[in-house]
Amino acid sequence: MTTSTVTAPTAVPPAGAPAPARLRRRNRLAQWGFVAPAVLFMLLFFGYPLLRNVVMSFQHYTPKTFFTGEAPLNGFDNWSNVFRDALFGKALWHTLVFTAGSLLGQFCAGLALAVFFTRKFPLNGVLRSLILLPWLVPMVVSGIVWRRILDQDTGVLNSFLDTTGLGGHTPWLTDPHMALLSVILVNIWIGIPFNMVILYGGLQEVPRELYEAAALDGASAWRTFRSVTLPVLRPVITVVLVLGFMSTVKILDLVLALTDGGPADATQTLGTLTYQNSFVRLDFGAGAVVGNVLILISAVFAVLYLRANRTEGK
Repeated sequence: MTTSTVTAPTAVPPAGAPAPARLRRRNRLAQWGFVAPAVLFMLLFFGYPLLRNVVMSFQHYTPKTFFTGEAPLNGFDNWSNVFRDALFGKALWHTLVFTAGSLLGQFCAGLALAVFFTRKFPLNGVLRSLILLPWLVPMVVSGIVWRRILDQDTGVLNSFLDTTGLGGHTPWLTDPHMALLSVILVNIWIGIPFNMVILYGGLQEVPRELYEAAALDGASAWRTFRSVTLPVLRPVITVVLVLGFMSTVKILDLVLALTDGGPADATQTLGTLTYQNSFVRLDFGAGAVVGNVLILISAVFAVLYLRANRTEGK
C-alpha cells in the first residue's frame, strides 16, 4: 500500500514584481519622504531658533555683536541678573494672573454663547457672524481702539457712564490697580469668538439621543448639562484651553497697544519684558533668558496636557 503526499504549490510572485524586502524598503523610503519636509521645517524654523536663544542666554550679546560677531560666554550672569531683578517676579505674576483671568473669562462667556446659539431662533446665523468680528480684527487694531474707548478723559465708556450717572472718571488704563484688569477684560472680549466657535462645533456632535434619555429620566437642565454635555464635550474643552493658553501666555502686541507695560509696570508680563530687554534696553542676553522662561512654562503645560490625555485614554 502506497501513500502519496500532496504538496501545496508554492506561490510564485509574478514576473517583474518586487521582492518583499525591496517592497518594505520602498514603503519605508516613501514614509520618510512624506515626513522629511515636516522634520526639516521644524528643525529650521523651531529647533534652530530655540537652540540659538538658549545659547544667547549664556552670552554677552550686545549691538556690537552684530558687526563683530563676537559674543563671549558669561556663564549664568544673565540668568542671575534677571532672577535678581524685582521686575521679573512682578512680570511672572502678572503673566499668570493675565493668562488665568483671560482663559476663565473667555471660556465661560464662549461656552454660554455656544449653548445659547444651539437654540433655533431668527437671525441666529447673523448674530453668530457678528460675534466673530472681534476675532477677525488684528490685535493691534483692537488694542488701539480700546485704548481710545477706555481713555479717562475722552473715552466713550467714561462718557457713557457719566451720562447715566454711574461715574465717568474711571482711570481704566492709568491706575496701577485697574490697568491689568482692563487689559484682561479687553483680551476676554477678543478671545470669546474663538471659544464660542470651537465649543459650538463640539455641541453639534453631542448625540440627541442622550438628551432624550435624560429628559425621560426627569433630569433638570443643569443636571443634563453637567452629566451629559460636559463629559461629551471634554475633549473639545481640552483643546480650547490648551490653544487658549498657548496664545495668551505670550501676548505682546495687545499689552503694548494698551499700556506699553505701564503704569508703573502694573501690566508688565514676560512677553513685554522680553521685548523691552531685547529691543529697548538692547540687552539681548537678558531678553533671551526671559524668553527661555516663557518657553519653559509653555513646555511644562504641554507635558501636563499630554499626560492628562494619556490618563484619560486608559
